[in-house]
Amino acid sequence: MPTKKLSAAEKNFRAFAKRFEKNLRNVPDFPKPGILFKDITTVLKNKKLFGETVQQLAKRYEGKKIDKIVSVESRGFIFGAALAYELGAGFVPVRKPNKLPAEKLREEYALEYGTDALEIHVDAIKKGEKILIHDDVLATGGTAAATARLVERLGGKVVGACFLIELAFLNGREKLPNLDVLSLIKVS
Repeated sequence: MPTKKLSAAEKNFRAFAKRFEKNLRNVPDFPKPGILFKDITTVLKNKKLFGETVQQLAKRYEGKKIDKIVSVESRGFIFGAALAYELGAGFVPVRKPNKLPAEKLREEYALEYGTDALEIHVDAIKKGEKILIHDDVLATGGTAAATARLVERLGGKVVGACFLIELAFLNGREKLPNLDVLSLIKVS
């Protein structure tokens, strides 16, 4: 099978993703033994790399007429809000239970052992708005899938989901079968 020729934009994106990954800090045994945590604070403190990360993500969604970025607490808020600004979109936080002050909608989702829940304000999204979900990490996909269900329950149309890091070995994409999923880097 012939190799697909990459566009200049795709080559640029891949080169950037490699620089991004090289600037992450790996923290062994955090938050528990056996986990190699990918720390994004090293990217955040680098003003050039932080800005370039937002711009690289935004380029992927130019012309898509995104109305709002819906982002999950807490690290997702950092890039999600900056991405919303860059795209000229609104920003909507999705939070753990009892963190939002006004009337909210709740979505429970399964964890390996038990359940968790996320909430969104009921007036956060209007029917038909185009929504991009953003979070820092795609792991098992439960949080992103629950966020998509919240958006859809409010009448929004989820047009994609983007992540800085994807833990591909956890197969989180499988829980987002009908979404265009973008991740800067994939950890196998």
